[in-house]
Amino acid sequence: MARNVANKLNSGITPQQFREGMTKNQEAFDSWGEQYQWSSEGDREFFEQLNNRDDLRVLILMAEWCGDVVRNIPVVFRALENSGLPVEVLIMEDHLDTMDEFLTMGGRAVPVVIVADTGGHVLGTWGPRPKHVQEAMTQFKQENQDRNAADYQDKLTLTRQEMGRRYGEGTEYQAVIVRELRELLSSF
Repeated sequence: MARNVANKLNSGITPQQFREGMTKNQEAFDSWGEQYQWSSEGDREFFEQLNNRDDLRVLILMAEWCGDVVRNIPVVFRALENSGLPVEVLIMEDHLDTMDEFLTMGGRAVPVVIVADTGGHVLGTWGPRPKHVQEAMTQFKQENQDRNAADYQDKLTLTRQEMGRRYGEGTEYQAVIVRELRELLSSF
């Protein structure tokens, strides 16, 4: 079924309002954003050329307490800041109806970057994290379906450590996000 977010367009807050309203993780959020650099001139030019398009809208489902939001959304914001695309933030807790339309493997995982046309028809999504990082969680969920199993929490902890390893210590993961967003936006 085609998803539509027309009822959510113009109901979010700006990236700046989100950042200013943060009561948790603001320092880390800002730090990842400040460390951002374009990995290629081609990527920077691609996002700037989006100014020629007036048919796209971006909604981002997220929450300030989420580590993936803190790491990934500053990159998304920076990539889109000169694109001319309208970007709105939907705080997950205020938009659970929308969150439940964009589950990841049956669960509420943020961030979810939703790209829609002006009529709200969803063209594509990105998130909650780069594909190579998400693969660790996908594998965990497939192999551990019993949440009550004695070793479930231990395995989940190990999976989270593996996801951290895949993100890496530095900012290399940021170029991956930009590439994935560019691939998504190039597809329509």
